[in-house]
Amino acid sequence: MKAPLVKTVMTPFPYSVDFESPIGTAREMMQAHDVRHLPVTRAGKLHGIVTDRDMRRLLGSEIQRATASTLAEGLTVGDACVDDCYMVDLNTPLAVVLEGMAERHIGAALVTTHGRLAGIFTTMDACRAFAEHLRRQFGGPGDEPVDAA
Repeated sequence: MKAPLVKTVMTPFPYSVDFESPIGTAREMMQAHDVRHLPVTRAGKLHGIVTDRDMRRLLGSEIQRATASTLAEGLTVGDACVDDCYMVDLNTPLAVVLEGMAERHIGAALVTTHGRLAGIFTTMDACRAFAEHLRRQFGGPGDEPVDAA
């Protein structure tokens, strides 16, 4: 059996936000699409990533009660963006990506092909993939255990 590649379990064509956009725009996108990570583009090219955690660090407790318009007061996505984020090629073995994320203590990897954004792989994608693996190996909820001994 061949080891799976990150492209088999990533989220393809993720939402992204521009580096110069108001931070409130990123927050609205995250809330609207129920995501915690957004790839960041700059001048049309992949630049980095912004996370809900990065925004909370930047804005502190204000983020809980702020609206998009109050968040937009001079702060841009670039103020919270991580430039040196973990980027992997579409054909990287999944085990390599998982190890890389664990070593870096991060929740997402940007997946690229020919230097362009192709997808994102997050801890939620990892959980879904592992759950599917366990279902294939051991059956689903309510199934009889494989070894009842």
